[in-house]
Amino acid sequence: MSDFVSEFWSWFIIVPTVLGLVFCVVLMVANTTTPKSGEAETMGHVWDEDLREYNNPLPKWWLNMFYITLVFGAVYLLLYPGLGSFAGLLGWTSKDRYDNEVRAAEASFKPLYDAYLATPLDELAGNADAMGTAKRLFSTNCAICHGADARGATGFPNLRDHEWIWGGGDAEIKTTIAAGRTAVMPGWAAVIGPEGVEQVSEYVYAMTRDPLNPSFVEPGKQHYDTVCLACHGPEGKGNPVLGAPDLTDGVWLYGGSLGAIRHSVGQGRIGVMPPFGELLDESRIHLLTAYLNSIRE
Repeated sequence: MSDFVSEFWSWFIIVPTVLGLVFCVVLMVANTTTPKSGEAETMGHVWDEDLREYNNPLPKWWLNMFYITLVFGAVYLLLYPGLGSFAGLLGWTSKDRYDNEVRAAEASFKPLYDAYLATPLDELAGNADAMGTAKRLFSTNCAICHGADARGATGFPNLRDHEWIWGGGDAEIKTTIAAGRTAVMPGWAAVIGPEGVEQVSEYVYAMTRDPLNPSFVEPGKQHYDTVCLACHGPEGKGNPVLGAPDLTDGVWLYGGSLGAIRHSVGQGRIGVMPPFGELLDESRIHLLTAYLNSIRE
């Protein structure tokens, strides 16, 4: 049954549908009349001197098939949803059908997933059948953001390395999958100004390579100690509790060029990992955790 914001739309469907069925019945009755004389009249069209178009009634078998179709349609609309917000006499809905199928599938697969849940992660990672199932779970729920190979993309972390912003331990991974994560890097352009953004960006850039403008490094450090240190730490090692990334490992979620760093410092970044706790139960999250451990390089 559809949920309409107004009853108008329900009647907008009901009235044309019912009138259409009635019109079809009237049309069929009008075309079943047999001429009183027993001979059909011509339509006045003649071809090749003696080839005439007759106004014969439609064949009975064709009419009967059409009547059966109309009756089937009418009965269907009475029993099943199809007339606006009318739910049908049987109360059938596609949602109930889906829910029943899901429950049946869950009951069928539950013993298998319960066995996976009871298996230690290290042992589970070596189970080829389990990892095949986990890979399908990953493809269905995670690959759209992190890629089919789990190497991520700009703004989406690479799951094959060991640099996990929120921590890469088993418990942290399970929490990330189940509860999601929201990371907010505030923009500092309004606080330290355009020149300050340039200087901080140069200082952060110089943590992993030679600076492009060495004269900006020292003043950049001063700004860093003022606005960045609280989250990223005095040495730029980050803080997994806050989701603040390590700035010294050469792994950059949004790109490690000076321009990308400048944008992060000046405009900020917002990253959201949606929670999957309502979609995936504990056993499936356990299985995905084992899979992520197994693909690390």
